[in-house]
Order: sequence, then structure tokens, then C-alpha cells
Amino acid sequence: MNPNLSHYHVDLPYPTVEAGCKNPLYGAEMLSNVGGQNSEMSAVSLYFYNNLVAECQAVSEAFHYISIVEMHHLEIYGQLARQLGADPRLWSRGRNQMIYWSPSYNRYPVSLPQLLRNAIQGEKEAIAKYRKQASWIKNDNIVENLNRIILDEERHLEIMDELYQTYAVKQ
Repeated sequence: MNPNLSHYHVDLPYPTVEAGCKNPLYGAEMLSNVGGQNSEMSAVSLYFYNNLVAECQAVSEAFHYISIVEMHHLEIYGQLARQLGADPRLWSRGRNQMIYWSPSYNRYPVSLPQLLRNAIQGEKEAIAKYRKQASWIKNDNIVENLNRIILDEERHLEIMDELYQTYAVKQ
């Protein structure tokens, strides 16, 4: 990864992406991490938006770099989905059909306190989702990747909490 990103992810290697044999159930779970409502694509798109609208340079920069880390997570989940037999489009399974990812999944606050609170909530939801998946998936490689990505999401949460305390509490 880019050396400028070192502050925005945990300094540990990512596991290899080797899901093994096909598994439609696990593939659908990884697709939900790719293109579901609570997904890496949602995080990437929201953080791209936040980067553009945040009027504080430090906050804008943080969202820029965090979005790059989230793109790496998106790639990992897409690779896992494909290895598990799923088509890694920006979609997820819902109501017995495939539903394409939509930018309408995101909320788009513009005030700095709301923008950061929204991002903090999204990180908490992602962590909870990935922990839940790691608790029932019986594939060591998928669980290792989930747990490694959780570490980055926890780092993002720390950064956003710091930014909130530094820049948003004053408003």
C-alpha cells in the first residue's frame, strides 16, 4: 500500500485471498460486503463525497485516504466472492433476486458534526456485520480476511472519533 496510507490502516499484512471451494452462501455474504447497503462500496462512495464536501482540510484528507483503504477491502471481498462462485458485480442478494448497489444507500449530511457522526455510525455497523459473519462462517481464510479488515475499520473509527473531538465538538 501507499506509504501515505500508513496512518489509515493497521500495520499488519493482509491474509492471502484463497477461499477454496465454491460456496453460494458464503459467496452471497461476501457480495453483501461488496455491493450491499452496508458495504465497502457504500463506504468508498460516501467517503469520496465526504472528502469533497468537508470544509476542513484534515477531515477531507482523512476521508480521501480512508476511502483508498476501503477500496482495498472492496477488492478483497470481490475476490472472495468470485472464488466462492459469485459474480462480483456491485450487487447483493435480496428477496431471491440480485439487487444492484445504489448511491441512495448512503445518507449525505454536509455539516461537519453530522458528516463525522454518520461516518462513525457506518464504521460501527460494518464492524458489527463483519464480526457476525466471522462468528458463523466456517472457512478459515474468509474469517482471517474478515478479522484483518475489522482491524482497519476499528482504526478508521479511532481516526473519526479523534476528528470529531478535534473539529466537530467545537461547532
